Amino acid sequence: MTTLHDRVRVHEVTLLSDNWYTLKTTAFDWRRNDGQWQRMHRETYDRGNGATLLPCNLAQRTVLLTRQFRYPAFVNGHDDLLIEAAAGLLDNAAPEERIRAEVEEELGYRLGAVQKVFEAFMSPGSVTEKLHFFIAEYEPSMRIGDGGGLAEEGEDIEVLELGIDEALAMVADGRIADAKTVMLLYHAQLHVFPPR
Repeated sequence: MTTLHDRVRVHEVTLLSDNWYTLKTTAFDWRRNDGQWQRMHRETYDRGNGATLLPCNLAQRTVLLTRQFRYPAFVNGHDDLLIEAAAGLLDNAAPEERIRAEVEEELGYRLGAVQKVFEAFMSPGSVTEKLHFFIAEYEPSMRIGDGGGLAEEGEDIEVLELGIDEALAMVADGRIADAKTVMLLYHAQLHVFPPR
């Protein structure tokens, strides 16, 4: 049985930076569909894998999101704080364990049951990260703090509680422009919130 390993021959991997995460450039040969080998060079940015979660209150038809400054979005022309689902890197923890901790840090809620809905590569042309996507129900009684993230990690997070219809309208008009958040909101619309 042929695998991708039979179609890739790595020749040279060069570390470009490990200042924050790991940026490498790789020279490799790729065997094309016609059987010919082609030399390629690609950069990969490895920041580890992550998890993200959308808390949903079915009775109130609301979701919890964050709003924070994201420098890469800013330098690409996004002149506003970014509205996102709670998320974080796994840091060698299990996805469910890590996302529960992130929700407590960022949103101030201790959740009950969480449900994994899918995994996805977010920018596979250059970033190695795979995200684990979760949803969970929340109630006001689950709130254990103000959230806001960890100041020592540079986090300065505002917690938003929005109606699902308002959040979807914000996707449509561009106020919510983060891919993981858009994916979770559309999943919630299709599979979590019953139609009115």
